[in-house]
Amino acid sequence: MALTLTNFRPVGLDDCPGTLHLDDAGRVSAEAAPGAQTRDLGGAYLSPGWCDLHVHVWHGGTDISIRPSEAGRSTGVTAMADAGSAGEATFHGLREYVIDPEVETIKAFLNIGSIGLVACNRVPELIDWRSIDIDRTLAVIEANRDVICGIKVRASGVIVGSWGITPAKIAKRVAEMTNLPLMVHVGEPPPLIDEVFDILTPGDIVTHCFNGKPAGSIRDTEAIFAQAQELAARGIRMDIGHGGASFNFETARVSIAEGLRPFSISTDLHRVSIVSPVYDMATTMSKLLAVGLPFDDVIAASTNAPRSILGLPGADGARPGAVADFTVFDLDDAAIEVLDSQGNAMTMEKTFEPRATIMGGDMQPAARRQP
Repeated sequence: MALTLTNFRPVGLDDCPGTLHLDDAGRVSAEAAPGAQTRDLGGAYLSPGWCDLHVHVWHGGTDISIRPSEAGRSTGVTAMADAGSAGEATFHGLREYVIDPEVETIKAFLNIGSIGLVACNRVPELIDWRSIDIDRTLAVIEANRDVICGIKVRASGVIVGSWGITPAKIAKRVAEMTNLPLMVHVGEPPPLIDEVFDILTPGDIVTHCFNGKPAGSIRDTEAIFAQAQELAARGIRMDIGHGGASFNFETARVSIAEGLRPFSISTDLHRVSIVSPVYDMATTMSKLLAVGLPFDDVIAASTNAPRSILGLPGADGARPGAVADFTVFDLDDAAIEVLDSQGNAMTMEKTFEPRATIMGGDMQPAARRQP
């Protein structure tokens, strides 16, 4: 459907005019198409489509995943990355039943553990060397280069046990062999967080960067925080990955105040965290604003930064010829109490409120999932 969008405030978009025309193919056009319908956005913000870099949407393929629609357009998100729900043994199902048919853009980090998160934590995917099949992993990557955006490893004690840093090292080697970034989950040891930091190179992603787990946090010592800052300066991406156990208000607040800003804001939405304390992308963005991340940085970390990892247009999305991919939202006054992953409470005074998403010529309503 041809559309003309009016009365909006562009944010995160370069050279975006005050009126935006979409032709019958849903592409940005310099002029209004014949018969285009006008949508007055009521003074709302218009940004590149929100992008969630860490979700679990292999519904039916793991015991913890939700449906993509629960993490997607209904809550303002147009693109997402499944963060390791599938390993090489199950990726074909994730692609056929989730990635290919959904309206949202979905890419995936391939779990280095062959079984992925079939029975998350109850049957860890990294028990010993039999859990990884490098040859089959490489074959799956080559057959799915268009949708696999990186390698995922959960480097924490509840998963790897006494195996320690070794699975992360194997995952890093596979990432190097395939020229893909490594996303590494950090948490309770083993391995220690500085052991993980030592194997990372620019382009890699540390998810759960502001977790508050003792001996697994960037705030454990001054030296570890300095190392985290140095890594970020070198191009290692710090990702929120809120989840049910991996985001701490104080860790985030102090780290941001001392200059460590996250590269990307993501939810780690799954069957448990969607109920509480995460809810959705808009609430997670609002939490980051509340702990001190400036508005423009929140937008960049929810749009252009993660979209760059998935190979999607971002700030250039309003150029003529680009396929429309936008989120319409407001920033409203509020007084809403929310929790971090350790049960600490905070009152948000501002909330991001998605109103709609626009993909191609299709405009759909959106709303924040209310705590």
